Amino acid sequence: MAWVYLFLGGVFEVGFTTCLRFTDGFRNIPWTIAFGICIVLSMVFLEVATRNSIPLGTGYAIWTGIGALGTVAIGMMFFGEAATFVRIFFVLGLVACIAGLKLTSGH
Repeated sequence: MAWVYLFLGGVFEVGFTTCLRFTDGFRNIPWTIAFGICIVLSMVFLEVATRNSIPLGTGYAIWTGIGALGTVAIGMMFFGEAATFVRIFFVLGLVACIAGLKLTSGH
């Protein structure tokens, strides 16, 4: 179950980075509230996942990787960021590193 919590934490990290784009310097109140909710939930899920099950370093690296991967994907799909071969290659390298960390974590 800890891996599910870690994944959810990563998803909420993507949520807060996406919301951050719309906060307008934290003047846009609805987006700022959504940002705050997502960041709190992201941190809570990370803490729960690493409390007793997943090593902190592994959990943090995977949580960050999920957030980075998701944020890059959202940028490419919805905000017109470049989806070049090189960018996709390196994002897939990030996915391989995340999988490698999970496979070697011993849990």
